[in-house]
Amino acid sequence: MVLMLLSTPDLQVKVTTTWWLTTLTCNTTCTLTDNPTYIWYRNSKIVQENSSPSYSVYFKTEDSFYCDVNGINSHPVSFEGHSYFHVTYTHQSVCTLNGSSVDISCSYTFPRGHTVSETKWYTKGKLDEVPQILNPGFGGRVEYLGNMQSDSTLRITDLREEDSAEYKFRFRTDQTTWEPTFPGTTLTVTGLQVKVTPATVSEGQKVTLTCSTTCTLTENPNPTYIWYKNGHVTTQSNSLFLNPVSSEDAGRYSCAVEGHEDLHSAEETLTVTYGPKNTSVSVSPSGEIVEGSSVTLTCSSDANPPVDTYTWYKKNVTSPKASGQSYSITNIISEDRGEYYCEAQNKKGSMNSTVLMIVVAGKQTSVMTVTVGITVVVLVLILCLSGFMWFRKQASKSTSNTRDTADDGQGNSSPVYDNVSSMAMTPTAAQTADTDNQDYVYYASVHFSGSKNQEVPLYSTVQLPQPQIQEDVQYAAVKFSCPSASTR
Repeated sequence: MVLMLLSTPDLQVKVTTTWWLTTLTCNTTCTLTDNPTYIWYRNSKIVQENSSPSYSVYFKTEDSFYCDVNGINSHPVSFEGHSYFHVTYTHQSVCTLNGSSVDISCSYTFPRGHTVSETKWYTKGKLDEVPQILNPGFGGRVEYLGNMQSDSTLRITDLREEDSAEYKFRFRTDQTTWEPTFPGTTLTVTGLQVKVTPATVSEGQKVTLTCSTTCTLTENPNPTYIWYKNGHVTTQSNSLFLNPVSSEDAGRYSCAVEGHEDLHSAEETLTVTYGPKNTSVSVSPSGEIVEGSSVTLTCSSDANPPVDTYTWYKKNVTSPKASGQSYSITNIISEDRGEYYCEAQNKKGSMNSTVLMIVVAGKQTSVMTVTVGITVVVLVLILCLSGFMWFRKQASKSTSNTRDTADDGQGNSSPVYDNVSSMAMTPTAAQTADTDNQDYVYYASVHFSGSKNQEVPLYSTVQLPQPQIQEDVQYAAVKFSCPSASTR
């Protein structure tokens, strides 16, 4: 404690200084009656006027003070040159981002003759709580900076919201430990928050996304925000305006403060509702559709909320064919051919798909069946042709024998005429004739028996073959027997 006595002939000012408080007391050289009023002046301005002769100052100052009693003024009293225990914090409050770092600093004074031996930063919540001393290295996130003589800085890294508290400083000298009773620095750790207005938006409407903190950032009161969509940078602005909003704008949005791009806010999902889009029909299995088979038609559509009703239609048919996302047609018949489409519907609207044409082909005969059928037909034709040729051959032999017998019984020498017509070609022979394009020569064999002395005129007519007319080839063998000498 430091005690000084400053006086005038009538008034005295006593100055009492403790670690953190200076008290001024106005005394008179005589006893005053009727409870006088004491008026205290600070730099010639009244700062206190009551019946108390004392005035207290809670911080270091170089201002001038004096008192007045019944019109009698004391001499001014100045604190210049006097030192005492005191702490001055750089900031009464600090707001910073979750995950960042902060420096909380102060300056301090102490009386002459004292030597600082220790400094401490601590947090204190409620009055009955034990102070939490933050020694250097506390939690791996605390560091002390300063010169141990007049200033000190507490640095905390990787801030968390639970670090929000009031931080105070105290120091120890070789003579005493001093701890201020007035408030220290209040730290508020805030995260970033994304707000979507309105919360639910339909395609074509306007939506606003804002990024905010629970307190004004001390280092950057007017920050520029960086916006992210699904983890990718989209733009830099304080707010994000989407007008009109589309289904492509839907996604997960977050924000960060410029300079702290690594400290993102929690993601907020923007949901955009819209009616069915890109409605289409697919068929399974793919390929040609034949009678007796089965197919399944599937309708797909993009919508939010999802499609709740699928309806199937056949073109030019008024009533629906079916409902549901899939439509199966079994044991297909020719009447099932036509154009099919589906209608997708949700609370926001409806949309028809493109038309799917179904063409129904007739039943297909298997390759094996066709092969067997052809083989049977060919064999039958071969057998028929062979039989026909055999019967023809037998018929030719019979005709030849008959003629030989008849000729042997005739004794006249009349002229003999024999017409040899063209042979009727089989289909194979006709084709050969057409292909080779050549004429064939047909011969008639004539055998004579008789006198050498008598000439018998013979006539034979030969017709060329005509491929266009199928005729049988006939061979005629004519034999003559001439009368002997005795007969003549």
